[in-house]
Amino acid sequence: MRFNPKADISRGRVRDAGGGGGGGMGGGGMRIPMPGGTRAGGGIGGILIIILFVVLTQCTGLGTGGGGGTSPQGQGQGEPEGIDTGDERYANCTSGADANSDADCARKAVALSLEQYWAKTLPEQAGTELTPAAINTFAGAVQTGCGQASSQVGPFYCPPDQQIYLDTTFFEDVLQGQLGGQGGDFVEPYVLGHEYGHHIQNLMGTMGQVRTQKGPDSDAVRLELQADCYAGMWTRDASDGDGILTDLDEGDITEALDSAKAVGDDRIQQKSGQGVDPEGWTHGSSEQRMAWFTRGYQEGTLQACDTFSASSL
Repeated sequence: MRFNPKADISRGRVRDAGGGGGGGMGGGGMRIPMPGGTRAGGGIGGILIIILFVVLTQCTGLGTGGGGGTSPQGQGQGEPEGIDTGDERYANCTSGADANSDADCARKAVALSLEQYWAKTLPEQAGTELTPAAINTFAGAVQTGCGQASSQVGPFYCPPDQQIYLDTTFFEDVLQGQLGGQGGDFVEPYVLGHEYGHHIQNLMGTMGQVRTQKGPDSDAVRLELQADCYAGMWTRDASDGDGILTDLDEGDITEALDSAKAVGDDRIQQKSGQGVDPEGWTHGSSEQRMAWFTRGYQEGTLQACDTFSASSL
């Protein structure tokens, strides 16, 4: 994967929110105490207990702490409060050439690509205008519209402030180190595409359809699989070589599929030493997550991603 070196990425909505210290998701969230006082995130046992059992009522995540909880629609429209697109960490990221040599600039380029895609696609296919979401990076902990979140939560979208939050250590420490993902350049873009998919669901009112929280056919699983499908839609468009991203090849798609596989509920349950229990699923199995990403990538429409009307997932 490469970025068009001539692309202007200065308008990418990414900022460094700083952070530090501990804490968990507040503002309606719930934390589960670790057995024997184990700190969540201190090892695979701690992090996977968070993954499997924490239900956050005001944020939706990739499946590594965001839980199966559903969310009220975002409360504000327009520019998210407190977002400074000239944030110091990202201020020097102005071109695709910068994105090809710097991970922070690559993140900013992906953010802009997602915004441009959905600004075009959402009105065309759903008759809804896009209110852009911003991406916040942080270390340790961060205060959000959903309360305080720590890095153990994993990447997530917060509907009340319509923003995405990401501790960038997640990819190496958790996705690769603990969950066995293979990594690669397109892993983070896939994750951001999934979280931006939750923002699209928020704008379309889809989150209000969620009633059942757990189980292989639950509304929570349908919501998450749809976000994977939306990530596939964006990937299809990004791979045409006419936008910010260029040279997106089958290897990049494989990386995205491997990441989807790594955060499947069945894979996570197996990694925790448990038997696979579909009744505890909140995000879908590895096979389901890969299948719905692929469907979005191959068909590229909101209609094709309508998991809530699907008779079988």
